[in-house]
Amino acid sequence: MAGIWQGSRGLDVKPKADGPKKQAYVDRIELQPIDPQTNGPQLFYGLRYHQHVVKPDQVKTYHDQIGYWLWEPATGTVMQTLAIPRAQIAMAVGRADAGAQSFELVATRGSETYGICSTPFLEYAFRTVEYRIKVTINPDGTWSYDEDTVLMIRGRTEPFHHTDRNTLSKIGEPTPNPLARK
Repeated sequence: MAGIWQGSRGLDVKPKADGPKKQAYVDRIELQPIDPQTNGPQLFYGLRYHQHVVKPDQVKTYHDQIGYWLWEPATGTVMQTLAIPRAQIAMAVGRADAGAQSFELVATRGSETYGICSTPFLEYAFRTVEYRIKVTINPDGTWSYDEDTVLMIRGRTEPFHHTDRNTLSKIGEPTPNPLARK
């Protein structure tokens, strides 16, 4: 997945006062390799990422997200850390072997590991109770994601499934650590 990717057929289903709203979007995701990380006996391989989303034919940021994709080969654990500039962070976890063509990660509110942390306003008005992302590596060299962020919206009794999905094509190569290049 290392590289620079773009998808122009994203679909966001988000909550609005009068019901769910569908919004098309364009996605650009940079996944840059990081040097292997050790954590005591653990060894992680990873990608630092930045996701930038705009509405079609616009330049104003619609969504922005940063974080890491990490993989621990000894256990097959895959992790995604993410932060968004509405003051919310999450860490999701799943399992994948080295040759996996699809995997799913989940973060749950209230978990002491692999959880979700939000500002008081988001906890009050749009409490995120679960984040789930399924990634599929496609045979044509593209990859797709399907996200489901489950929200409890103040004043509503049923959870809202805020979904995002897109398929991305590679538009650029990754840049390894410049100090490690010969």
